[in-house]
Amino acid sequence: MVKKDKKSKTAEQKARVAAKQSKKVVQKEKKTKSKGKDDSDMEEDVDIESVLEEYAKQQALFLKVTEVVCDPPSPRASSTLIGSPSNQNELFLFGGEYFDGALATFYNDLFVYLVDRDEWRRVTSPNSPLPRSGHAWCRGGNSGGVYLFGGEFSSPKQGTFHHYNDFWYLNPAAREWTRLETKGKGPPARSGHRMAYYKNYILLFGGFQDTSQQTKYLSDLWIYSCNDYVWCNPVLPPATQKPDARSSFSFLPHEAGAVLYGGYSRVKASIAARKQPKGGNQGLRSVLKPMIHQDSWFLRILQPPTDAASSTAPSVRWERRKKPANPPNPPRAGATMAYHKGRGILFGGVHDVEVSEEGIDSEFFDDLFAWNIERNRYFRLALRWPRTVNKKQPAPERANAKRGRGRADEEELLRNFAALEGTTLTEPDAMDGDTPSEKVAEVVRPEKQVLMTMPHPRFNAQLAVQDDVLYIFGGTYEHGDREYTFDEMYTVDLGRLDRVKEIYRREVENWQGSDDEESENDSNEEDYSDDNESGGKGSKGVPVPGDQDTLASATTTENPSENLEQGEINLSETVPEDLRPHPRPFENLREFFTRTSNKWQDIVLEPTKKEDASLNKSVKELRKEAFELAEIKWWDCREEITALEDQQEEAGIGEVVSIKDRVLETGGAGRRR
Repeated sequence: MVKKDKKSKTAEQKARVAAKQSKKVVQKEKKTKSKGKDDSDMEEDVDIESVLEEYAKQQALFLKVTEVVCDPPSPRASSTLIGSPSNQNELFLFGGEYFDGALATFYNDLFVYLVDRDEWRRVTSPNSPLPRSGHAWCRGGNSGGVYLFGGEFSSPKQGTFHHYNDFWYLNPAAREWTRLETKGKGPPARSGHRMAYYKNYILLFGGFQDTSQQTKYLSDLWIYSCNDYVWCNPVLPPATQKPDARSSFSFLPHEAGAVLYGGYSRVKASIAARKQPKGGNQGLRSVLKPMIHQDSWFLRILQPPTDAASSTAPSVRWERRKKPANPPNPPRAGATMAYHKGRGILFGGVHDVEVSEEGIDSEFFDDLFAWNIERNRYFRLALRWPRTVNKKQPAPERANAKRGRGRADEEELLRNFAALEGTTLTEPDAMDGDTPSEKVAEVVRPEKQVLMTMPHPRFNAQLAVQDDVLYIFGGTYEHGDREYTFDEMYTVDLGRLDRVKEIYRREVENWQGSDDEESENDSNEEDYSDDNESGGKGSKGVPVPGDQDTLASATTTENPSENLEQGEINLSETVPEDLRPHPRPFENLREFFTRTSNKWQDIVLEPTKKEDASLNKSVKELRKEAFELAEIKWWDCREEITALEDQQEEAGIGEVVSIKDRVLETGGAGRRR
């Protein structure tokens, strides 16, 4: 009986398993059928090649290069921004894409921003690159101009992708595009790559190719000779080190070649399977995990000998550098960098905090860093409070002021004579070549808003430096499942670092995603309002783009003295709440820690005293933690201390020194008088 019962049970189990498997097969068939119907309804029947051909036909209708005044560019991501190599008052913006949650739109507009006139112009030409995003361009070095390569284009619903491998030259003065037909083989199609220049060469490295099955990251180096119009792909010895495949890295020019830092890629990794097979070890499955690169490389280029043939390619060598000192922490992707006088200016970025079944929890940044290429060291660039106008003017300034008043009196006298004679006098400034209408237009121009904080946290913002001024265009921010593409542009004077000027700003357009996403974001608004009160860093405590109340609180007027007074009031209110040691004016970090080291160590030991726990740290570890706390406090107080230093300098007060501290330090009051 027992054997019969066992046999019947095993038969029942087999029948149940077979029934489950048949149900799964039926469900899969239903899903595939419904998916096919949904895809046929949702996915547009679009042939990318025919779409691009239609774009080319429309482009050919333009008979000549035209340039018209226009509004600022529409919001877009993955575009390119560069300062004109032939005019310090011009910037060029090309391409990009905009995704509203439902459809993706690609652009091939060429915009010119005139800095001195605060004016945007749109350029159309019969020969222009087709719409794209994720492309790269750079200056031509000794040869001049701007060179552009690659990029990508997709169908409106991003069902299919197309990568470009075309190569273009832009004449910045004539605004004219020329497609370069190079000799021999060139780089394969790609996007997300980077370009730099070295003398008469254009350097191209990395990027990715997105196919329907996978995304392939590239690690090949290509060099284009502007003299011979030919690409070469240097072959390195097998044992030679070189950077791993990546995209979205920083690639900056150098007097001996180029330098590379960071990047993003996805690498294969094996993780444990969710369900453990019966009677066996835990299974493993292969997945692609995101990787943020933090390594730095130097590309050394050696030009061919003088007696070599003109077509001889230069020899190259990759040299791995040490990890940069004080890099942005935590590591971040989408942090863009622009070249400025031997250093790279880095802004923004995103760090994926947690990966779960619900999605990725990301932290966004608005930090500004300077990477010194020679020293291989990062420095944080913080905004400083603007200096107030000094009432005591030096003698040369007083003389110039007297001359100005004398000239004004003379001009007023001439106007009075002209009025008596019944004639009109031409403005003195207009006689120098400027028309009166231009002067009137310049006076009517509205004042720009000024921020005393960096723009909203974001990643993949477009950066360019022109005449020691950093320009920040666009960028992307994510909140829940929604994606915000910023429609704004800011400037930061890298010499003064005293303010952020808003060139233009428009509200973020509505998201066309699903209703579930909108309801989820509505439920998260309360959480974000709580986070904003805490004033935290990154994505926590950051207002959602378009929140006028939170963003308007950071804006100020053009009057620096008003900003300083407001800052003093706020700082004086918050200082009594903090009982930790406070830095003094004209006191550097080392002096501050030397003076307050014991107090910071007491702060580190305070939790162990409350819990009556034993301390398992050495003296060195204790001092290290104390120094880290002191460093954070010192940097947090920089704006307040700088304002106090400026006030004391204006009043003729130098470094303020405590007599008590000096006696204890030196053992006598006469060492430093």
